[in-house]
Amino acid sequence: MELAGKIIAILEARSGASKTTGNPWMMQEYVIETHEQYPRKMCFNVFGEDKIRQFNIQMGEELNVFFDINAREYQGRWYNDIRAWRVDRVTPGEIPAAASAVQTAPFAAAPAAAPAPAAAPAQPTDFTQGDATDDLPF
Repeated sequence: MELAGKIIAILEARSGASKTTGNPWMMQEYVIETHEQYPRKMCFNVFGEDKIRQFNIQMGEELNVFFDINAREYQGRWYNDIRAWRVDRVTPGEIPAAASAVQTAPFAAAPAAAPAPAAAPAQPTDFTQGDATDDLPF
């Protein structure tokens, strides 16, 4: 999925060591705000010190963030994980309104239909019991 917007917060980096392998890990979280009429905010993370350095996300930058969503269970509660796998910088004059919404292929917006021609107001139908036009079973 993809979301375009402006970075409005950079949270403290977290690090540790894997319980199973002992390998060190690092994760950085960021908050992005869209440019819609009613702006939305999303907190996403970048996992791995190499990715954090590669993306080099700065406060106030305009970005297109490509991410995956995954949920995990911990002690009977579920948590969402929104992990960025690609970040593209947007040049200042190139902020498309359509790209600021979450983009997925199955939910792409359909083109607007042409308005229907004005018709005379329909007369209300009186459905009384036993009416031949009433196809309801009750």
